This record gives sequence, C-alpha cells and structure tokens, in this order.
Amino acid sequence: MNGQLAGVTCPMQAYATVRAPDGTCHELVHGDLIGRLSSSAMPLDDARISEAHAMVSLREGELRLIALRGGLAVDDRPVSEVALRSGLEIVLARGVTIEVGMVHLPPFVLAVEGAGIARQVLPPVASVVAATRLVAGHVESALAWVWSTGASWRIRTADGATRDLVPGSEITVGDRTLVVVAVPLQSADQTPTRGPGGTATPLRITANFDTVHIHREGMAALVIGGAHARILSELVALGGPAPWRVLAELMWPGEAELDLLRSRFDVTLSRLRRKLKEARVRTDLVHSDGAGQVELLLYPHDHVDDRS
Repeated sequence: MNGQLAGVTCPMQAYATVRAPDGTCHELVHGDLIGRLSSSAMPLDDARISEAHAMVSLREGELRLIALRGGLAVDDRPVSEVALRSGLEIVLARGVTIEVGMVHLPPFVLAVEGAGIARQVLPPVASVVAATRLVAGHVESALAWVWSTGASWRIRTADGATRDLVPGSEITVGDRTLVVVAVPLQSADQTPTRGPGGTATPLRITANFDTVHIHREGMAALVIGGAHARILSELVALGGPAPWRVLAELMWPGEAELDLLRSRFDVTLSRLRRKLKEARVRTDLVHSDGAGQVELLLYPHDHVDDRS
C-alpha cells in the first residue's frame, strides 16, 4: 500500500490504514468520519461523496465501516456496513474506491473509569472537560489533555505537568479520580457514555428521521418533529460526536453562507433544548463540548432505536 500515512499508531489502539483515491493514506479509529467536509478524518473532495458519508465503528471486536448518508459497495454488492480487512476495496460512489491497508486489533485498549463514572475508551486525542467527562479532540479550555504518541499515552494537566499513562494510572480532577484500565477489545464497544451528575430516568429513544419519540417509564412519550427531530436523528445515525457544521450541512445542504448556517443551527438547537426542558427531559441529552462538537449523551441504561 503506497502513499503517505496521515497520523500515528499506538499498540493499544484499534485502527485501520485506508488509502484514498488520490493515493493518500489515513489512519482511522473508532468514530472517525469519511466524507466531503474538510473536517472529516478522511476528507474526500468529490461531489459524489456525502458530507458525512460513512463512519468507522468498533463493534463486536472488529472495526467496521458503517454507511451514514452515502452508499457502500463491496464486490459489486451494496452493503450498509462492512468489516475492515487488509486488501479490501470499498466503493463509496461510482468511480470512487478506497482500499484498506493494515488493520490493527490489539487484545486490549485503554479506557478510564471511576466510582460512579462510566468507562470511556480513550480516542487518540481526548480532553478532560469535567470531572466525569472526556471528549474526543483538543479543547483549549479543558482541565487536562490525553493523547497517544504512537508508542505510549501521555497526559498534560492545566498546570503544565506532563506524564505517561499506563493501566493503573490515576487522573485526579476536582474531587474525582479517574483510573486508567486495559479493556478487552471484545467488550470495548459495549462501553456506555454517561453525563455528569447522578442517575436519571432511563430514556428509550426511537429515531424516525423526521420524527423522534422519547419514552420514559410512567410518563407520556415526547414526540419531536421537524428540524429538532432531524438533529436528534442525525446524531443517532452518526453514532458519536460530530462537528456542528457536519450536522448543519446535513440539515440545510443548500446553505452556502457559513454565518447564516451557524445561526440557523444555534437557534434550532436552543429551541430543541427548550422543548426537552419543558417536557422534563434532561437537557444534556444533546451535549456540546464548547469546541464545536455535538453529540447525543447517553447514560448507561438509555436505549436508542434507529429507524431512520
């Protein structure tokens, strides 16, 4: 496999190297997007490719490519998802083919957990934005930053101190302690995401694209429609954090003015949160990290049914 590799590797990180049609190679991990936007982990500057075309996901101990708003085909057959393996060629659109190089699936991956804190698998770069919360990527205002160097993991706290992380290392944030643990790859995809605060009534969310139903025990279902439902459904389909611009361009693909696009998105998101609050649904369900990333924040007992 030729081409220059973008990114670094880590022994305790599941990843796949994938060659784009122009010959450039990209290292992709769980949650990475392939799409037309330059913010994608593997950006493809081609009108035949959707903004958020497909996503890499760690499922049942293997890395899979999941179709989002674009198509996938293998051996002339359309597929909704495919396990990544060396030498596999995947057609994203007519005349647009990517090739899988090396796939690295370690027996263990690194994660952090703590008392009352759900386990979270470490992405290649993470920011500790609260005592109970990590987000992917570098957030300037974070309390600490964690990253892979390729051969090890490092952490830098807000006071500038930097050290290595290994299984058993502790990260103290406020009055909470996060412990670094090695998680068997087979169970890494079962890691729940939990928001700050204690427990909450479990949610059962049914996403139907143009409508979303939120069910809670002992309460009437909340039915959300229109653009508010679109935000929730897109987040369900993406399966992880996404830049606001990815979501906005999926919702309003014909809007060229970036400032107007941001304004429309912010207003819609604000009204969605107000609707959740009025219905007494936790408003952190749609979580923003302060650096442009938006995600559906699920607690351990929440359930999502994607029917979009």
